Amino acid sequence: MSRQHRPDTEIVHAGRHPEDQKGAVNPPVYHASTILFPTLDALEAAQKPSDDPHRVTYGRRGTPTSFVLSDAVAALEGGAGCVLTPSGLSAVSVALLGLLKAGDHLLMVDTCYGPSRNFCNGMLAKLGIETTYYDPLVGAGIDALIRPNTAVIFLESPGSLTFEVQDVPAIIAAAKAADHRIWTVIDNTWASPHFFKPIRLGVDVSVQAATKYIVGHSDVLIGTISANAEALPAIVKAHGDMGIWTGPDDMYLTQRGLRTLSVRLARHQETGLALASWLQARPEVARVLHPGLPDDPGHALWKRDFSGASGLFGAVLHPIPRAKLAAFLDGLEFFGMGWSWGGFESLCVPQHPESIRSATRWRTDGPLLRFHAGLEDIADLIDDLAAGFERMAAA
Repeated sequence: MSRQHRPDTEIVHAGRHPEDQKGAVNPPVYHASTILFPTLDALEAAQKPSDDPHRVTYGRRGTPTSFVLSDAVAALEGGAGCVLTPSGLSAVSVALLGLLKAGDHLLMVDTCYGPSRNFCNGMLAKLGIETTYYDPLVGAGIDALIRPNTAVIFLESPGSLTFEVQDVPAIIAAAKAADHRIWTVIDNTWASPHFFKPIRLGVDVSVQAATKYIVGHSDVLIGTISANAEALPAIVKAHGDMGIWTGPDDMYLTQRGLRTLSVRLARHQETGLALASWLQARPEVARVLHPGLPDDPGHALWKRDFSGASGLFGAVLHPIPRAKLAAFLDGLEFFGMGWSWGGFESLCVPQHPESIRSATRWRTDGPLLRFHAGLEDIADLIDDLAAGFERMAAA
């Protein structure tokens, strides 16, 4: 776009160029592997380095379908560029592999997405890269964990499952104050770049499971990696060297979902906060984990750095037998039990962070439930949960 626009407008228009497709509002879906060149000169030129990010030389290296989405996400993130991957986990993996090498040390937040931890403990360990998990609330104290070979600090805020908010600026300042270059990477899936823009706070790389809020319809797996100008070349090289690519139909559905991100997130936020407040007042609930609530431990940091909250949060119940938990969950009408989130439908699943944490300990007497507030009517969702608590009491 010719000038900076407000976020809602940018979501609708970023990356779109109707004039390039005879006026069609949405770009066509390019199913392409082979790209033909009219002359030997053109063929040879396509094999040389180029500064043109929109050059089409081979299906895996970019098409007009991918350019629309990657340009739009980069614009929303405030990055110099963006690459697309087949899932959120692959976005984490490609970003780390692009910035790390054998002998390096990674500082990984202890509240990271579980599969990200598996990748560190498995693949990175095999490659001779050591991972140290750190307390998400360490803030500026992370400088005590930095080693001469620390190459990357990875953040996720709020934390997966338990929603701790990190002091991102303090951690970035510690990384920049080190006597060697340390890259910073953040998983920005919870807020999306509509409610949080970490690259503008100094983070080098922002990854997302765009599967969640950008897609918004529970029917596509896709990841994004946005980076500042300094980190982008390493990300692009790793992405290309590993042959990572995403199907064009998935790209199309993702950019279509992107256009309604703002209005959907507003509803997710409104319903999520309403449900969280309602659950706080229930006698069955010991604690609600939602940084948007004024009494949440991370609320001040969230209010400082974020412009909104998504629909994902947690609630800890008072201790109950498994049979009572099953009675609550099994009869829910609108809250499904499933492992993704960010779609139009509400979800509720038990979680067990105590089984995976290593730098911190998760201590609760009762079960932890993770809720995703969908787009249903709030009154119906509350009625559904109230009926669930009645079943719990009767079981």
